[in-house]
Amino acid sequence: MSILSEIYRIKQKEFTERLKEMIDPKIVYVTDLTGCSMKRIMRMHYPLLSFRFEPSVILGDLVHTGLEKILEEHGWASEYQVEKSIKVNGETYTLKGRVDLVKITDNGVEEVVEIKTGRDLPHNEPHDHHILQLKIYMYLLNAKKGHLLYITPERIVEFDVEYEPIDLESLVRETILNERAPRYEWECKYCPYRKLCPYARTYGKH
Repeated sequence: MSILSEIYRIKQKEFTERLKEMIDPKIVYVTDLTGCSMKRIMRMHYPLLSFRFEPSVILGDLVHTGLEKILEEHGWASEYQVEKSIKVNGETYTLKGRVDLVKITDNGVEEVVEIKTGRDLPHNEPHDHHILQLKIYMYLLNAKKGHLLYITPERIVEFDVEYEPIDLESLVRETILNERAPRYEWECKYCPYRKLCPYARTYGKH
């Protein structure tokens, strides 16, 4: 059990190091803008519930790490940090994110890549929240090319995403004011806070 215990210790340490930031009410993550606004509030109140140590998460981390390592050797930068200050009702919030891969030239960031792992890719098209996440990163970095790379046990598929202006202020505002709870019908089913959340949708047994 030594390897498993070591992996757990590493993931727990990473989580603990992020804990203070996770509960800071003045910090908003890019991923907060792409999902249920109540989830951010629940995370600040019950942050330990968001710690996940299970095979699907570890596999996803391994895929990300492996691909990033391979592409770093060919001119890509990985885990690229983005940050922007945005005011809502006179209060300043810090929007933070971390892009999986970027291609940087003398003119700045040219391409942005987000890697997504999972069991399948329904309807043969990217998910709306993934598209929005990538478009936010492209807007923040003024990158004209964006790619969503999906890796599942059966397929590896890449989708190109076009640049378009994003109203970040509106997205941050509706998140801060909890106006999109939930944003998508399916979110509650996969949310770690659903048993405590007053907005949680219920699903029948199949």
